[in-house]
Amino acid sequence: MSNGMDLDNESQITLTRTIDAHIDDVFKAWTDPALIEQWQADQAELDAFEGGEYTFTTFGDDEDPEDHTVSGEILAFVENEKLVMSWVHKDEEEDGEDLIFVLEILFKALGDDQTQITLTERGLAHADPESRIFSIEAWNAALEHLAEVMD
Repeated sequence: MSNGMDLDNESQITLTRTIDAHIDDVFKAWTDPALIEQWQADQAELDAFEGGEYTFTTFGDDEDPEDHTVSGEILAFVENEKLVMSWVHKDEEEDGEDLIFVLEILFKALGDDQTQITLTERGLAHADPESRIFSIEAWNAALEHLAEVMD
């Protein structure tokens, strides 16, 4: 797996990864709830079509006891090419604000057994450098976990 990162500006993060798997399998890992639950969320629901909705929940643990849920709409769905989703992270605190992003994932076959993923997260600028770094690290870890699952 190769790594690439581009910090375009304060409101966008772009990561590029090469996964050692066929493009069909990599795209399914992003759109099949049973596969999503193997690498990205503990519980996943996803309508795999443009205009569909999704909800991903990660359960709390000893380090962070709160469950975290993201949900949104599938804004674009082009099989084995592109997936665009609104990405809404609900803040559990009463006065907290929801974090809203648009997530674009581009898929490109590199031969029969490799797929390049370009993930771009766009939205309002992160509140501070720490939250931006957290987002980058979280996506890096998720893509690393995806690569491991696809092996």
